[in-house]
Amino acid sequence: MLAGELYRPGDPEIQADIAANKAWMVRYNAASAAPPAERRALLLEHFAHVGAHAVIRPPFFCDYGFNISIGDGAFMNFNCVILDVCSVTIGDGTQIGPAVQIYAADHPRDPEPRREGLEFGRPVVIGRNVWIGGGAIIVPGVTVGDDAVIGAGSVVTRDVLPGATVAGNPARPIRKRSEG
Repeated sequence: MLAGELYRPGDPEIQADIAANKAWMVRYNAASAAPPAERRALLLEHFAHVGAHAVIRPPFFCDYGFNISIGDGAFMNFNCVILDVCSVTIGDGTQIGPAVQIYAADHPRDPEPRREGLEFGRPVVIGRNVWIGGGAIIVPGVTVGDDAVIGAGSVVTRDVLPGATVAGNPARPIRKRSEG
């Protein structure tokens, strides 16, 4: 699964990881009114990496948690979802609006493996100092370059170049208007 190969989500080891994550999410989401240090301790207990001053506002939802790395000073607002069947990396200083969904989970395009219940994942990498507007969706395998902006409600189906601003469904680059 972590290598991006086909796997069966019903595998007992995977189901045990999912169950452990559900228990962690209950604890994390119940800590909404807890001091930031307490929520940070919960993130450190569960994530691959949590940078200094990183904040994730509950409620928050993920598949496993241990495949998520979030950088220094990164911020994720309420109701975000990360399907982390493989690595999801969020860079330093990145700001993520409410209800953003980041999907590393994918499904075969060929119907036969889907009928057999097989799935796979593709890593998602979000660079430094990225701003992602509320309700945006980032699909499996996408890389978002440093300093990029993703408009609210956008569906990002392709890599985003560093410094680019994209919006829409599917997200496309927006031409900047010249000043003056």
